[in-house]
Amino acid sequence: MLKITSAKVVVTCPGRNFVTLKIETSDGVHGLGDATLNGRELAVASYLTDHVIPLLIGRDAHTIEDIWQFLYRGAYWRRGPVTMAAIAAVDTALWDIKAKVAGLPLYQLLGGASRGGCMVYGHANGADIDKTIEAALVYQAEGYRAIRLQSGVPGLSSTYGVSKDRYFYEPADAALPTENIWSTEKYLRTVPELFRRAREALGWDVHLLHDAHHRLTPIEAARLGKDLEPYRPFWLEDAVAADNQANFRLIRQHTTTPLAVGEVFNSIWDAKQLIEEQLIDYIRATVVHAGGITHLRRIASFADLHNVRTGCHGATDLSPVCMAAALHFGLSVPNFGVQEYMRHTEETDTVFPHAYSFDRGLMHPGDAPGLGVDLDEALAAQYEYKPAYLPVNRLEDGTMWNW
Repeated sequence: MLKITSAKVVVTCPGRNFVTLKIETSDGVHGLGDATLNGRELAVASYLTDHVIPLLIGRDAHTIEDIWQFLYRGAYWRRGPVTMAAIAAVDTALWDIKAKVAGLPLYQLLGGASRGGCMVYGHANGADIDKTIEAALVYQAEGYRAIRLQSGVPGLSSTYGVSKDRYFYEPADAALPTENIWSTEKYLRTVPELFRRAREALGWDVHLLHDAHHRLTPIEAARLGKDLEPYRPFWLEDAVAADNQANFRLIRQHTTTPLAVGEVFNSIWDAKQLIEEQLIDYIRATVVHAGGITHLRRIASFADLHNVRTGCHGATDLSPVCMAAALHFGLSVPNFGVQEYMRHTEETDTVFPHAYSFDRGLMHPGDAPGLGVDLDEALAAQYEYKPAYLPVNRLEDGTMWNW
């Protein structure tokens, strides 16, 4: 028996807030799990400290499946972003421990490598189409095989995905939510032109992606998908909010543009209809928000039966602990599609030293035992938590809308 002797939550802000769970065992091996929930970080920290950690002490760290079931079924109030992020942190930390004890990188315990590396996509964005194309050319020169395109929309003062810095996009920008103004009509006039220009500049040997960020109605999404078909996008992401999974039927009826969704999903139940009716092509659920490696593997296996591939969320609101877990997962699953990759700041990388690496458009988790990520607690303590909310969206007439 490998007894769990202690566990603690570390909250740090090396440029943005991260919540990390550290579990220690009787033989001195420790594991890390990401528990970050952007804009609601302290809710998960409290859930772990006050309600989960007391349940872990004395348990066998090797019984990952049983502990997952205990935390999920035993809570009675199932699912939800706070609960599932907390379970994910425990699950990831336990997998980290198991792999370290085995002396193997985690992907070897998940069945070994299914490929030489995980294709990742970078984020090209700019205040207008010219600047977005300029940024995309830089990514292409750096070896990226897949690039997400987001551009400012004429007539709107701010647009989702357009950052102040070319590499480090952090939308949680204020202690209280900022309010952005949105116009679907103006947006729909801009995106097809963005893709037309991108194909002219970048050619056809690079995958191009786009994120609508839940802002369209199904028929608007269908129209956009159809308009983009000549430019063969890799995917149209989050075309509509997936609270009603059947919304994707209407989109599917009108366009062959591949569809991706799921970064806000908590469990397989959020994606069940989408996958089994083959209404999407990529499932974007991620380790920290979908119950950890144990549950994400279930989602991927179910998706594989229906020819749906993975495309895990990988924004900077996921720590290097989660990025490493995503890469071990992505390297091992047979139906891997692509991995989002937004670079962390130098401060974050120093707090979380890691073994994963980028080379010619692919990332590899490395061969260090476990996740291959550690936490410098002394340095983490120097970066105090800062309240930071994601923005909210309103239409031009003042109506609240999806951000």
